[in-house]
Amino acid sequence: MNGNAKRTRLDQRRAPIHEALENFRRMRVVPFDVPGHKRGRGNPELTAFLGQQCVGVDVNSMKPLDNLCHPVSVIREAEELAADAFGAAHAFLMVGGTTSSVQSMVLTACKRGDEIILPRNVHRSVLNALVLCGAVPVYVNPEVDTRLGISLGMKREQVAKAIAEHPKAVAVLVNNPTYYGICSDLRAIVRMAHDAGMLCLADEAHGTHFYFGGGLPVSAMAAGADMASVSMHKSGGSLTQSSLLLTGPNVNEGYVRQIINLTQTTSGSYLLMSSLDISRRNLALRGRQVFHQVADMAEYAREEINAVGGYYAFGKELCNGDSIFDFDTTKLSVHTLDIGLAGIEVYDILRDEYDIQIEFGDIGNILAYLSIGDRIQEIERLVSALSEIKRRYHTNGEGLLSQEYIDPEVAASPQEAFYAPKKSLPLRETVGKVCSEFVMCYPPGIPILAPGERITAEILDYIEYAKAKGCSMTGPEDAEILHLNVIAE
Repeated sequence: MNGNAKRTRLDQRRAPIHEALENFRRMRVVPFDVPGHKRGRGNPELTAFLGQQCVGVDVNSMKPLDNLCHPVSVIREAEELAADAFGAAHAFLMVGGTTSSVQSMVLTACKRGDEIILPRNVHRSVLNALVLCGAVPVYVNPEVDTRLGISLGMKREQVAKAIAEHPKAVAVLVNNPTYYGICSDLRAIVRMAHDAGMLCLADEAHGTHFYFGGGLPVSAMAAGADMASVSMHKSGGSLTQSSLLLTGPNVNEGYVRQIINLTQTTSGSYLLMSSLDISRRNLALRGRQVFHQVADMAEYAREEINAVGGYYAFGKELCNGDSIFDFDTTKLSVHTLDIGLAGIEVYDILRDEYDIQIEFGDIGNILAYLSIGDRIQEIERLVSALSEIKRRYHTNGEGLLSQEYIDPEVAASPQEAFYAPKKSLPLRETVGKVCSEFVMCYPPGIPILAPGERITAEILDYIEYAKAKGCSMTGPEDAEILHLNVIAE
């Protein structure tokens, strides 16, 4: 039965986990269980910092509150309400972040040796899952917008070619959208995958609002995808580290639960679960109106920033019907190179001199993440700061790199490379070697190098440039990234 039919029977005003916690609070139960702070009494400093309201519901699983590993009552009801609100067959509350959701999605679809078709500009959580399960990536290398220096979506003909050349692949994975707001033709990719007997998986870490916004790109469940990882804490308003995993009717719910329980904690946080419950209710009742306002604010911000000159706040004008099939208009992505500054430099100036914290800055762009808690006065403050930064710091841009994405040469599977005998070499001595670890700027968390990829001089130039510009680099065993681990020959 589809989500619209179910919605007539489920009351989205309910928040069963929240209701159960409120009932539990009133019962004044004597705690001879964990957590050891005993409703905050054992840790007065923590209680003073977080408040009694918070620590009083930081409790353990028990019969009245259900169990995340095998929900049968209030958590089960909360998941059914979430599935109904998002138009999914099933929904799973995830307390390990969308990383956990993405990994569970990939581990459900793939086993050791299976091929999975995906774009290379995926979050590291996807490639981490391949390290864990031993599946082999088949990359559909995205085109790059040469002006903006960013990777685009998956072209239909590229996906069709990958499917034809790898007919035994088990799944196609799609970013919906990318961090920058770019969407592939998800409906067409779902059809191609299903026609070939493959699953279609969607990383919707940045697309929660697609389920509740008019005029926004299609959501994974509406497009017929089999699984989607939805980062409720990003644009959905729940607490950091809370997420949802959605599945369609052709995915075995019980098996997905088993996969989730391989890696997710057995001590699910009721703070995180209740935040998912309450946030789902808020989006179901008010999401369409709220995200319409968010999209309007982002459009206003784009117009104002572009009027400053030098910056390029890009939007739907990029759409070309294929590699940029659609654009998430709530994303305020701004190209900065034309004022002579790398995105990360603008990011640092905004934080250090204007007390404005944006989502990220990379080599050529910044992203201000707009969502349900933003107000127009903050938009005005951001626009004013960007105008001042242009006036104070504008340069001719000499020596700036523009390319965000470099096509990799895959020499081994991520799992094979990660666990292979390895050696550490100085950065410049690794050219031509096969990397056995990750290197990335975080955010956005898209690997520059992943295990199994051959290292080139161009990639090393990019790493050194990103370090020099102040990007937050993560992944390697050597935290200073003066050495890299490579497969021992």
